[in-house]
Amino acid sequence: MMYADFYRRSVVTPEQFWRDEAALIDWNTPFSQVLDYAKPPFARWFVDGKTNLCHNAVDRWCETQGDQPALIAISTETNTERSYSFKELHVEVQRWAAMMQALGVRKGDRVLIYMPMIAEAAFAMLGCARIGAVHSVVFGGFAANSLASRIDDARPVLIVSADAGSRNGKAIAYKPLLDEAIALSSAKPSRVLLVDRGLAPMQRVEGRDVDYAALSAAHLEARVPVTWLESNEPSYILYTSGTTGKPKGVQRDVGGYAVALAASMKYNFCGRAGETFFATSDIGWVVGHSYIVYGPLIAGMATIMYEGLPICPDPGIWWSIVEKYKVTRMFSAPTAIRVLRKQSPEFMRRHDTSSLQALYLAGEPLDETTSAWIAGELGVPIIDNYWQTETGWPILSIAKGVEDLPTRLGSPGVAMYGYKVRLVNETTGADCAANEKGVVMIEGPLPPGCMQTVYGDDQRFVDTYWTQDGDAMLYSTFDWGVQDADGYYFILGRTDDVINVAGHRLGTREIEESITSHPNVSEVAVVGVQDQVKGQVAVAFAILKDANLGTAEQDIMAVVDRQLGAVARPARVYFVTQLPKTRSGKLLRRSIQAICEGRSPGDLTSIEDPSSLQQIQRALFASL
Repeated sequence: MMYADFYRRSVVTPEQFWRDEAALIDWNTPFSQVLDYAKPPFARWFVDGKTNLCHNAVDRWCETQGDQPALIAISTETNTERSYSFKELHVEVQRWAAMMQALGVRKGDRVLIYMPMIAEAAFAMLGCARIGAVHSVVFGGFAANSLASRIDDARPVLIVSADAGSRNGKAIAYKPLLDEAIALSSAKPSRVLLVDRGLAPMQRVEGRDVDYAALSAAHLEARVPVTWLESNEPSYILYTSGTTGKPKGVQRDVGGYAVALAASMKYNFCGRAGETFFATSDIGWVVGHSYIVYGPLIAGMATIMYEGLPICPDPGIWWSIVEKYKVTRMFSAPTAIRVLRKQSPEFMRRHDTSSLQALYLAGEPLDETTSAWIAGELGVPIIDNYWQTETGWPILSIAKGVEDLPTRLGSPGVAMYGYKVRLVNETTGADCAANEKGVVMIEGPLPPGCMQTVYGDDQRFVDTYWTQDGDAMLYSTFDWGVQDADGYYFILGRTDDVINVAGHRLGTREIEESITSHPNVSEVAVVGVQDQVKGQVAVAFAILKDANLGTAEQDIMAVVDRQLGAVARPARVYFVTQLPKTRSGKLLRRSIQAICEGRSPGDLTSIEDPSSLQQIQRALFASL
């Protein structure tokens, strides 16, 4: 099938298109209407249909492939590894569902999950889905203030947590952070269910804290039937990273999400039942929800849940997992691949990765150098994909399950089925011509699987994301992009990361791409810094492969001059050995900018290594 025809059908006759795709999942009660868009921009998909995420991820596979692997939990932090078959996962999930019911959780109640990357976290998520509870996963190790704000917004009746997570062999105690967060919050949960891994001491609060091992023993043979949910009932809340002020909870539905994931596993990730999927993200982020827990299981695949670093115990650990479990599809982030690129290629080459058929990368723009390197090492297609917490599955990519279109270096691909992507001129509001820079927007209704609303605040959903364009409503991704004559999109960075240099509007990503093309640059962050004459100037912080500075700054500026023109040339290039990032690998550009301008770097609860900010400060101080 030609992808152009497939895509056209999805946007011209969306109701018939998604009616067909809805057959990819099980329905307890058929839907009466594919789409209700009577109150734009709020879309209701598969109205009156009843289904369940846990049933589609677990139960329906027990009869046909019950003894095959479903969840493979690996921790190089604790040197543990266990594989659960679909039947075993079915037992564990029912046990967790029973425990939560015993603690007072009912359909529609919120359960906050603050857990490391261990199997019990997935059991808890699926247990919530089974009984119709709404889970809200918060990245394990988030600071108390950030956790408290999420507790107050979600108002959970139960929190599920553990004594500690672990990173690079060092225990990160969760319980003290959780206790402080609950003390700070006004919406205090009645119960806290705790998994004790033996990594850090825990002090339990009498009458509130419940020991998982003891409660689990009382529900070993629990049988908990699926609670069938109307398609548009909420499945989970996930707070967007980098939220300031009141948290912004992305609320997802049940039926639309299940259908979208099933379709994406078929058309985007080419997953087949019985194969193995390995996403290296964390359940605290949207990739973990969609492509560690729900997506692969809905497709009948085994999914790998990994706790650890990509370079410990050695930089070949991921490839050893690919070899051992015959991974066919792998999903990671450009940052992780850049880390591996710095290591000896021998660590990869000592493992048999021949089972791997494709590597998918997302979460940040994929630079051409990184893409070309990993493609050469693995010998498989490297497929970029662009999406957001808000959409739940890719907006731009290559759907090789429909047509094997070529990838294009620097581009995540073309618009995915169901998404009416438009590039809009920020000034005129008109659609952009080929190769004209504009804001990436999606014409409503958003396809199945995207956010329903901001949890508890419909007006904020409308005000934050939507603008009226004649009869249509447009959802803003807040990203700049261009589209070439062949329909391939290129993402140029956030609209709020624009640098206005003497009236010239420049995206930080454009300058970063130029600088990273210099053969001695490993990684770079570019921010706009206030300037009395030009309004703003670009300032770059670069990591060099060869630490000998020499004429590096002048050489880098010459590259930018040549590729983008003198107006884009950084005012200064500073050299550091690491850049400040979140634990999910995203650069903290706003914090870098704040330090450059003498302001507070803001909320740093998710920073990977605080010393990286000190490097920024030292580099600036040394230049004075």
